[in-house]
Amino acid sequence: MAWFWYFLFYSFLGFLVEVVYVRLRREPKRDRKCRLLLPVCPVYGLGALAILLLPETVREQPLLLFPAAALACTGVEYGAGLFYQRVFRVSFWDYSHLPMNLGGRVCPLFSLFWGGLAVVTLWVIHPWVTLLVSAIPPWALPPVLLLWGADTLLTALVLRRTGDTNALRWYLPPARRRTA
Repeated sequence: MAWFWYFLFYSFLGFLVEVVYVRLRREPKRDRKCRLLLPVCPVYGLGALAILLLPETVREQPLLLFPAAALACTGVEYGAGLFYQRVFRVSFWDYSHLPMNLGGRVCPLFSLFWGGLAVVTLWVIHPWVTLLVSAIPPWALPPVLLLWGADTLLTALVLRRTGDTNALRWYLPPARRRTA
């Protein structure tokens, strides 16, 4: 079950990356969570799993890892964006304003970011994550899976009903939820 923990950890880490990114850019929507309750962005968890599934020979060579991870993560990002639009009727990101974007879901600039992030993730962060995951007791899995499943179901219901990612920001007053 290490794969589930990796997914969850990197989804949370991705949420933190998004928060830092929007604050540095001074964007009005200062949080970017993709679930109703949990502070996570699952596209990052899926991207991390895609990187971890690359062949070992690719993961060991930065000159191979960078382009392979950029392509893998871009594929994950495109698929996740398509899924969110088709199933939940929402879009969590839009690259339409950037050159050479593909349906606003992916673009070369962010593909480069994913390649660089992958190298840092595999070579610096993942060894620590592996240690952390190995320390999680087996009894923790069922309640966390239950929480994840409930949050996913609630998120799906809210997004399908409203068609608005701002609806996930239940902790804000209604006026701020609409404007940010």
